[in-house]
Amino acid sequence: MSARRGATPRDWERVSRLVADAYFPHQLTLLGGHEPRLTLRTLDLGPVLIGYVGWGADVAVACGYPGAYEVNLPLTGHLESRGRHGTVTSVPGQATVFRADISSLISHWDATCTVLGVKFNRDWLDREAERILGAEPVRVFGVLPDQLRLDHGAGRDWQHLITGLLSHMRNCHLFSDQPIVQEQLAGAVSAGFLLAGCPDLGHGPVPRPRAISRVVDAVRTDPARAWTAAEMATVAGTTVRRLQEGFREWVGCTPMQHLVGVRLQRAHADLEAHPELSVSQVAARWGFSSASRFAAAFRRRYGRPPSQAR
Repeated sequence: MSARRGATPRDWERVSRLVADAYFPHQLTLLGGHEPRLTLRTLDLGPVLIGYVGWGADVAVACGYPGAYEVNLPLTGHLESRGRHGTVTSVPGQATVFRADISSLISHWDATCTVLGVKFNRDWLDREAERILGAEPVRVFGVLPDQLRLDHGAGRDWQHLITGLLSHMRNCHLFSDQPIVQEQLAGAVSAGFLLAGCPDLGHGPVPRPRAISRVVDAVRTDPARAWTAAEMATVAGTTVRRLQEGFREWVGCTPMQHLVGVRLQRAHADLEAHPELSVSQVAARWGFSSASRFAAAFRRRYGRPPSQAR
């Protein structure tokens, strides 16, 4: 779709909503430049969404990437963003990697820039990493680079795979009635990305602070326990502040948010495997203080109420 010549702010609100519906909620800021013209095509593979996007104008995009990793591969122009260690500028032959649930800013998406964007469902990619690389999700989050080179080796192979799907994006419903094909294509896309972006995970352990490991292991062993931040800090042998800083760096959230995530995973599995249990029983089993709080957290994480998880 294209925004009309000399688009008004209201037109840009509509254009922004179209991209938000396909990708993520975001805040779009026009920086001036060429006449606006949106290009947007997508290919939905279930846990993986591939899109071809160009704004046709100089813009900045602020986004939190809730529940998903995002990788942007410029085909033309350049993409400038803020990474963990400074400015990251990607051009053809490079890709910018955005971590799940982290506020990010694309400070300059230039008017000539068209991007192949690959969106991975966070939980699904974490499971794929464990299956393919034998890696824990927390480790994948910590070692993903801010930028991926696509001019040689596994990165080049992965780019060829993604660009090979570009011609199919004119039909957004391709394979929609063939879930096995969708699953296999999604698996190939994720495997190629993980092998290119996390090559060291398949060849021995990646160091992680022992304090973080101890808390992660303790929470997974007994997620229903009435944990407090102070108790977690005691397990780690550090202060609450340092533990929170370490978790944000390695896990991408606070210790308590990680605890809630583990509890939700266990509760989700129970709801699927034990339909005889009520939602309240499952909530209580995994340490939630009330069924209503559990239901609200479950909906934020999975996009549906727990009653529909059966």
